[in-house]
Amino acid sequence: MRFSPTLTVLGSLIHLLPVATALLQSSWSATNVPATGLTDITFPITIVEADHISGYYFAQQYTFIGSSIGYTGIQPRPDANGKAVLHGVFSSFVDGSTTTDSNCNAGADGGPGVSCSFEWNGVYGRTYNFEVKRGAGQLWVGTAIDTVTQERIHIGSYTVPAGAGGIANGQAGFVEWYPWNSFEPPNHCAHLPYQQTVFGNPFTSNMGSVCTQSEFFETGDCIGQVAFHTEKVPGGVENNCGFRGQTGS
Repeated sequence: MRFSPTLTVLGSLIHLLPVATALLQSSWSATNVPATGLTDITFPITIVEADHISGYYFAQQYTFIGSSIGYTGIQPRPDANGKAVLHGVFSSFVDGSTTTDSNCNAGADGGPGVSCSFEWNGVYGRTYNFEVKRGAGQLWVGTAIDTVTQERIHIGSYTVPAGAGGIANGQAGFVEWYPWNSFEPPNHCAHLPYQQTVFGNPFTSNMGSVCTQSEFFETGDCIGQVAFHTEKVPGGVENNCGFRGQTGS
C-alpha cells in the first residue's frame, strides 16, 4: 500500500492520493523545513486496541526530496508463547535503494526499493516512536522506540541513491486492512475487525520545525460502513473503525 511517490508539497496532497486499499487516510506536515529536507522525523503511534491477529497496518509515509517515498509503521501479530508480538516496518520505494541489513530485502510492494521488518514482544496501549534518521552519507535507519522503557528496537536500514534528498515537509498516513488487497469476501465491510489507534504529532530535531497530524478520513469502498470515528486528542489524532468479534473474512 502506498500513495503518490513524487509529492513534495503538502498543499495538494489530499487531492492527489489514490483510493488504493486504505480504509483511512490522514496527513502530517512540518514547518520551517530546509530546502535540503529534514535529516530525521519521528512518528508516534499507539495501538490502543486491536485483536492480536495479522491484518492491520498503521503507517506514516515520507517523501525524499527530488525522489520517491518511504514509510514506517506497525502491525499486530498473533501472540507467541503467551506474549504479544508487534511487527515494525521500514520501507523505501526509491529506485536504486540498496541494503546490507539482515532485517531487509530488496523490493517494496512488488516494485523497486527495500523492505525491512522486525518483530518484538510489544505492549498494546503503549506508544512507540518510529524514528527515521539519516546516518552517514545516504544511509537511513528505522528504529522503534519504546516510550516507557526507552528501548531502541532496530527495524532496518537502507541506502538511497545520491539524487534523493532529505525528508520533505509532509506526506500521508494510513490505516489498512491488507488481507483485502488480494481477496474481499462477500459483505466484507461488515467483517472488519475493530481497531483504535492514536497517531501522535510527528517531531524532528530540526530547530524551528513544528509538525502537525491531521484528522483521518475514510477512503475505499467501505465509506460509511465501518463505524469510523476520528478526533483530535492531546498530542495527536485518534481514529477507530470496525467491529469487535470480527475476523475480516
